[in-house]
Amino acid sequence: DDTLYAPIRSGEGTQYRILHSGVRSGTSLELLETSESGYSRVRTPDGIEGWMVSRYLTDSPIARQRLEATNRQLEQARSELSNLRTQLEEVTTERNELRSSEESLEARSGRLSEELRNIKEVASDSINLNRRNSELREENQKLRNDLEVLTAEKERLEAKKESDFMLLGAALVLLGVILALVIPLLKPSRKTDNWA
Repeated sequence: DDTLYAPIRSGEGTQYRILHSGVRSGTSLELLETSESGYSRVRTPDGIEGWMVSRYLTDSPIARQRLEATNRQLEQARSELSNLRTQLEEVTTERNELRSSEESLEARSGRLSEELRNIKEVASDSINLNRRNSELREENQKLRNDLEVLTAEKERLEAKKESDFMLLGAALVLLGVILALVIPLLKPSRKTDNWA
C-alpha cells in the first residue's frame, strides 16, 4: 500500500501537538516556508497551517497519481490505437477499391487505345480510299474525254471514208467515161482503099 498519512504539527518537531492527524499522500499543499531543521510550514486545502517533515513533500506527483495518469494515458492511447486501426482498415479498403478501380481504368484505357488505333487505321484507309476514289474519278473523266475525242475522230473518219468512197466512185466513173472515149480512138480504124 503506497498510501501514507503525514501529521501536521504546530511546531518544528515531534514534541509539538498534532494539528491534523494525517494528510494523505498525494494531497496538494501550499508550501509557506522551509527551515533547516528538516521541517516545512504548509497550508492544507482546508486552510490548516502547520509544520510537516520536509522529506514527505515533493514537487512531482506521487506514484499512485502518476500511475493513474499513466493508466488514463494508456486507455487514451488504446482508444486512439483502436481508432487508428479502424481508420487503417478503412484506408486499406479504400486503397484496395482504388487499386481495383485503377486496374479497371487501365484495362479500359488499353481497350480504348486499341479502338483508337483501329479507328486510326480505318481513318487512314478511308483517307487513302478517298484519295484513290478521287484519282479514279479523274482518270474516268479523262477516259470519257478521250472516248468523246475518239468517237468524234471515228465519226470524222467514217464521214471522210464515205467522202473518199464517193470521190473514188466519181473518179472511177470519170475514168470509165474517159476510157470509153479514148479507147475507140485508139482502135485502128479501117482505111478505105481508094485504088480500086
